[in-house]
This record gives sequence, C-alpha cells and structure tokens, in this order.
Amino acid sequence: MAPRAVTREQLTSAARAALGRGRRLEAVERVAGGSKKGVYRLVMDDATTAIAYLWDGTENYWPAAEGDDDLTDPFSPGLGLDLFLAAHARLDALGVRVPAIRLVDRDGTHCPADLAIVEDLPGESLEKLLARDPGAAAPVMARLAESLKAMGRHRAPAYGKVAVVDGGGTSRGASCEGVVLDRALRDLAEAASRDSRIAAARERLEERLLILAAAVQPRAEYAVVHGELGPDHVLVDEDGNPVAIDIEGLMYFDVEWEHVFLKIRLHDAYQRLEADGLDEDRLALYMLAQRLSLTAGPLRLLDGDFPNRTFMADIAEYNLKQALDLAQA
Repeated sequence: MAPRAVTREQLTSAARAALGRGRRLEAVERVAGGSKKGVYRLVMDDATTAIAYLWDGTENYWPAAEGDDDLTDPFSPGLGLDLFLAAHARLDALGVRVPAIRLVDRDGTHCPADLAIVEDLPGESLEKLLARDPGAAAPVMARLAESLKAMGRHRAPAYGKVAVVDGGGTSRGASCEGVVLDRALRDLAEAASRDSRIAAARERLEERLLILAAAVQPRAEYAVVHGELGPDHVLVDEDGNPVAIDIEGLMYFDVEWEHVFLKIRLHDAYQRLEADGLDEDRLALYMLAQRLSLTAGPLRLLDGDFPNRTFMADIAEYNLKQALDLAQA
C-alpha cells in the first residue's frame, strides 16, 4: 500500500509538544528509506528539526502476510511503538547510542497513528561515510565494534524479540537455529514460486539447509541483536558516534545472525567488526538462510507498490545468485 501524505496540520501539535510551544512547524519532509513505517523530518520556524516515526498500515509497503502480528515469531515484522520503546530502552541501557526520544503518542492525542518524535541526526549514514571517505569512517567503525561487543556481552536465557523476552514472554520454536531453518524453508518456497532458477535448485537448496542445521550444536544463552544492522541503519552524530536506527526488530538471538548480516552488507569493511569465538556451523547456516531471505523478501516487496523497484530487484538478483553458489558448497 502506498503511504498516505501526512500533512503539516496533522503533526503541528505533536511537533510543538515535542520541541517547544514557542516554535511553529514550518515543513514536513518525508525521509527516504522507510518501508514499514513513515519517517518524516519536522522543520520548525527557527530551523530546529526532529524526526517523526508513524506506525500505520498506510505507511507500510510490505504486502500483508499470515503471522505478521505474531510477536512470538522472532522474525515477524518489527512494527509498532511498543517494540520501538522496548528496543530503545534495552540499547540505551547498554550504552548503545540511539536517537533521543522527544515525544511518544500511542493514544492518538496528536495523530491518528502510533507516533514517536525523536532527535534528528542530520549528518550522513555510515554507508555514505564509508563510500565517501573510508579513513574518516575508521573511528566510527571502531566505536560500532564496541557497541556490538556491549550487545554481545548482555545475555538472556531465552531468544526472541526484546519486547517479548523482557516482558516475560516465550517465543515459538525450540532453538534459534530451528527458527532460522523454518524461516529459510519458507523463504525458499516463496522464492521458488517467483523465480524458475530457485525452483530448479529447490531440492538441492533444501538439502543443503538441512545438512547445515543438523551440524549446529545447542545453545542456552543469547545476545542482543539488531537483526538488520546494515550501514544504512547506522547514522553518525556530530561527535562521530554511531547511532542505531530502525531498531524495532531488536531481539535476543545468536550473535552469528548479526555478524552474517554485517558481512553481507559491509563486504571488506566488515573486517573492522569481526568478533572472536563465533560458531562456524551457525555462520554457515545463517549465511545461506540470509541469502534466501534477501531473495524472497525483495521479491515479495515487489508484489506491492514499493517505489524504488530497480534497486529492490537488484538486491533479489544478487542474493539469488549467492544462494545458488552456496548450494554447491
């Protein structure tokens, strides 16, 4: 579903409550990149800015699927203010930099959707900094490595979304690797239904997933994992600190899941974030699972009206080829 146009009038009272009633909201600008929630920059008449997050069905480009609202599934969509607040509290407690919260509205006082207004970080993302000046990105990467270590040191006896586990809930499945395998098989089926190359290799890919999953040994403690910590989900503040955004999917999980995603997104730059003691069997399973996810997910998104279609199709194509290569390993 294409996002509705949020008007300045709809956010005026929220902006004034968050940033001071002596200011007037001058403009509302959509920030590019959000696919599950609306992200808007609020510009006041004195040039003060903030970011508004809106969680509303009309702001979500992803086609609805069965189980989307099942929070006991660690991989169900990270949608909603409650998930954001739980993730924000956990990361902040660990000393991981996140945008400061200026206002929370879950009652529709200011806007007919769950709303949070947070600190604006107008600088560039880590992705853009790495592309522009890898040398200047080095201290940011070093600080990001420290944040990852802090997240990895915090352990929980159960896996699942932070909001669920910290609230005393239980997630579905019996293990992280089991949940990943189930999801990978679903992604494989979806991708096969949309692409003949995956369909032709489906049996081989399924066999490879089962072999990799069988090699993984049980684990009883889990780390804090962002889940999609690509360089586009890390902003850089004015002091050169990495700031994690799009945090609603934060969960307790195998740290290898995070590192596989980082390696996929950062390529050679990932070397600055490598961690000791990672489980090679989990890394192998999770790499194939993520390649399948990054094939099926973009193809599913293209079923809707996501605007940047060439970009998303390129992601699917690249990861499809990578998955096929891994099936031969």
